Amino acid sequence: MSHNTTDTLLLDHAARGWESAWRDIVRSYTPLVRAVCLRHGIRGADADDVGATVWLRLVLNLRTIRQPEALPGWLATTTRRECLMLMRGRHRHTPTDDEPVDQSEPAADVSLLDTERHEALRQALVLLPERDRTLLSLLFSDPPTPYDTIVENLGIPRGSIGPTRQRCLARIRRIPSIAALLDD
Repeated sequence: MSHNTTDTLLLDHAARGWESAWRDIVRSYTPLVRAVCLRHGIRGADADDVGATVWLRLVLNLRTIRQPEALPGWLATTTRRECLMLMRGRHRHTPTDDEPVDQSEPAADVSLLDTERHEALRQALVLLPERDRTLLSLLFSDPPTPYDTIVENLGIPRGSIGPTRQRCLARIRRIPSIAALLDD
């Protein structure tokens, strides 16, 4: 089976919510995402964060990819943009107090916990209906999308954005992998 045929099937199955398809997509293309991060000098936890954001963007934009053979290019471009946003964010942040900034690496257990949280959140988002995923991505983008834009994009009344957001977050909290993390 050719790579394009495989991608076509994987994207189709992922759009239907098949967890195994998502796992295969992530497994197949993580080396590409990592390579783009490395080319931009992004490693470790930052590369994990970029990767998590790229996979979230794929979940949210899956139906916009009309040609499966474009998936590697889409992932590379999205990763590149996320790397650039991360690098711009680093330049904007300057410590404000006179105390030295702790540059030590986070403890291994903290890094592992962050990785587990990112993975659980990624899996939880895949389980949400597309409209909920889209709403959450618009609300939690950086900078957050204005409510007027959300009203235009999703066609929901302005006054229902907050309550809908709360219901989406409540659904995520009820997912066992997220509930387990919240209990810790």
